[in-house]
Amino acid sequence: MTLKIISAEDVVFEGEVSSVTLPGQMGEFTVLKNHASLVSVLNPGKITYVEGSDSQSVQIQGGLVDVDNNVISVCLC
Repeated sequence: MTLKIISAEDVVFEGEVSSVTLPGQMGEFTVLKNHASLVSVLNPGKITYVEGSDSQSVQIQGGLVDVDNNVISVCLC
């Protein structure tokens, strides 16, 4: 699946990942391949994603996430 993390200034990350953990308003949640479509507000925290065999993370101050058809689009505030 494709993860896109975008801020007003830059594309922070765009690539293929196997899982993404996000800081939602009601707690952390993980998105895997073929996840149901959703839109959620993100709290300040850490986005963690697995790219190949490597786990990476990005600190965020909040934002929005849209999950649809194996594309996870994160817009940062």
